[in-house]
Amino acid sequence: MHDWAPAIIATALFALLCPGGILQLPGRQRTVDFMNLRTSCLSILVHAVIYAVLLMLFVVILQAHLYV
Repeated sequence: MHDWAPAIIATALFALLCPGGILQLPGRQRTVDFMNLRTSCLSILVHAVIYAVLLMLFVVILQAHLYV
């Protein structure tokens, strides 16, 4: 199962952090829009940065537990 963990984490984060799906940060009318199913270039960039940071954190934490 340890081989599948990064792929499962990446898939879950991608589904949760797709801009416009659950929330859009920054939104078009407000700072955070919920379930508007629209996106902008800035929100894609913000969500990509959040996705990359969370993915790196989860992978580092997972690898730290594997080598303990």
